[in-house]
Amino acid sequence: MIFKAVGEDRPYPEHGHETPKDWAEIPPRQVRLDELITTKATLDLRSLLSEDSTFYGDLFAHVVAWRGQLYLEDGLHRALRAALQQRNVLHARVLEL
Repeated sequence: MIFKAVGEDRPYPEHGHETPKDWAEIPPRQVRLDELITTKATLDLRSLLSEDSTFYGDLFAHVVAWRGQLYLEDGLHRALRAALQQRNVLHARVLEL
């Protein structure tokens, strides 16, 4: 299995990090894919296959650490692309709640 679990929502409280500028304050680090719980159960293949999928957004995935779990809030396409390339880690900005 690629991820620890596949979720369909955000179980953690609102955190106020809405814009790329908010997330940019958090330095990226490596996170293992098998430690992540997704907050989306579906993915638009156009996002996965697009060569410029990060052109207008953050280069790093957004992860929320809450109650001992890591939730992949944004960057599912990046995580799947990493898995398809046989990588087991992803560079992400991890917000600790």
